[in-house]
Amino acid sequence: MPLFDKKDKSRYATFTRRSVGLGGGMTLVFAVLAGRLYQLQIRDGDQYKTAAEDNRVSERLIAPPRGRILDRFGVELANNRRNYRVLLVAEQASDGVPAALDTLSKVIQISDAQKKRIAQTIAQNKKFVPVPVAENLTWEEFSRINLHLPYLPGVQPDVGETRAYPFAEGMSHLLGYVASVSPEDLKDDEDPLLDLPGYRIGKRGIEKTFDKEVRGEAGDSRVEVNAYGRVIRELGHDPGVVGPDVWLTVDAELQKFVAERLGSESAACVVTDVTNGDVLALVSSPGYDPNQFNVGITNEQWRALTTNDHKPLLNKVMGGTYPPGSTFKPTIALAAVDAGIATEDYRIHCGGSMTFGGHTFHCWKKEGHGSQDLHNGIKNSCDVFFYETARRVGIDKIQEAALKMGFGAPTGIELPGERSGLIPSRAWKQKTYREAWQQGDTLSIGIGQGYVTVTPLQLAQEATRLVSGRALSPRLVHMVGNKLSKRDVAAPVAFSDEAFQRVRDGMVAVTNEPGGSAYPWRITEAGYEMAGKTGTAQVRVFTKEEHARGITKNENLDWKLRDHGLFIGFAPIVNPKYAIVCVIEHGATVAHVQVQMARDILLFAQKRGTLDKPTAYPVKAAERARTNGGG
Repeated sequence: MPLFDKKDKSRYATFTRRSVGLGGGMTLVFAVLAGRLYQLQIRDGDQYKTAAEDNRVSERLIAPPRGRILDRFGVELANNRRNYRVLLVAEQASDGVPAALDTLSKVIQISDAQKKRIAQTIAQNKKFVPVPVAENLTWEEFSRINLHLPYLPGVQPDVGETRAYPFAEGMSHLLGYVASVSPEDLKDDEDPLLDLPGYRIGKRGIEKTFDKEVRGEAGDSRVEVNAYGRVIRELGHDPGVVGPDVWLTVDAELQKFVAERLGSESAACVVTDVTNGDVLALVSSPGYDPNQFNVGITNEQWRALTTNDHKPLLNKVMGGTYPPGSTFKPTIALAAVDAGIATEDYRIHCGGSMTFGGHTFHCWKKEGHGSQDLHNGIKNSCDVFFYETARRVGIDKIQEAALKMGFGAPTGIELPGERSGLIPSRAWKQKTYREAWQQGDTLSIGIGQGYVTVTPLQLAQEATRLVSGRALSPRLVHMVGNKLSKRDVAAPVAFSDEAFQRVRDGMVAVTNEPGGSAYPWRITEAGYEMAGKTGTAQVRVFTKEEHARGITKNENLDWKLRDHGLFIGFAPIVNPKYAIVCVIEHGATVAHVQVQMARDILLFAQKRGTLDKPTAYPVKAAERARTNGGG
């Protein structure tokens, strides 16, 4: 009997075909899986391993400490201090964020506006991310938080670093400040450091000019995170490279004395080294506290700064422009001597005024000075002498002389926001007013009035060039890190030695000969004597009626209508070392306060011996090697 009948054989064949098909399908599936495994583990294994590692390990930028700013003797003008702050982790606040903030506000002061801002920041982040609640806490506040920490769930005390300015207002316009990054800053700077929460950059002064240099090189922290981004542990830490220090030419003690001497006046003062143009002090008064901008200025503080009529936010040294008044007369005198007009026997008679073109030009001395030569014209600051002298010299040569002395263009100092002032010319007036230049315009320029405007820094440059005879410009930065600031050799100013000497002699007479316009406020100590030139700059033109009524005196006018008081000078008169300019807005009085301030400052600088003390500038590596006997 057969083992299978035909019917059974048919069923067996069908089963076999199905088994083969199923087996083939399974084989194909396993082949595809094997191929995929090969692709993932062998062919693309390194790629996926890297991706997995990137998901597991997170690299985060670390902002390095900002480079310090130092004076010529190594005194810290801007440094980094500890920043005591408190953070809040939302998921650890057991009673919720509002309750946690309410509890914390019983320990330190937190306003409702701050609470609202903190709640918004927390809502924008994951609940396990620490969010800053308050920064720059005092040690007492920080201690209280640590003391009550068991009762403050979710609160984390933390210690970081922040910028500090030990001299506050006295250095504000020189150093500037750092503040939070704005959207405008991100447009022009692609540095990833700017994306760090709370990162601050230089906004004004030296902080802005050398911001990128003092940032240093960013560090990084490698941390292991889980699938939700929570930090599990730190795998590596590189703090980065601290920014290089910036060494200034200023003397912190002299700067401090100048700021104290200017007091609450709306004023500007610059002291320079006449041998090389180094700025020893640069003060605009009143100043502001740059620390406020770092920690976060309040609306009340900002309103007080912006509504103050003394303009504490304006750097008057280089951002304020003024008629130079009689401080411009030395430049007129230089032009007159070199033009062959102001010879030794050149004299002008002053009767208190002169009439030209139907207009009366007054001298400051109503009864006049009588016959004046160049020496006495400078000594007495005789307006009539310089009206007539300027007329004879002409505007073209006056403009040429002014440009030689550095007026009409930025000095190039290492600070942002410098203005050019204005030295007018025939072409300028025609272009600006569509009018021809008149000789009456030249007369006004002769006493530093009319269209001419200058900055106090340009006046300091004038004083420095008058003494040195070279085209020196103010310099504020000596070195950044180990790199010396570029300094070109100053060429002689294109005036004769005779012209310089006669002008300097006239300035010596101003303060040291009886009758000189600054004689009552001279330095009387032997060896410290100063020379200079006073100046009074009108802020408006007085009418004939006002002259007749005698209300042109500053004491009879509101503060904003009073003349500006100016003074340029140098000391000592034998082998000069220091040049100075002092400008007091609306401060021209019979007492010549600006001269008294300059006198005290020059005397302090000389007795302190700022230029006689050894500086602490770092020695460049190659020079250090040679000094130590290296190659």
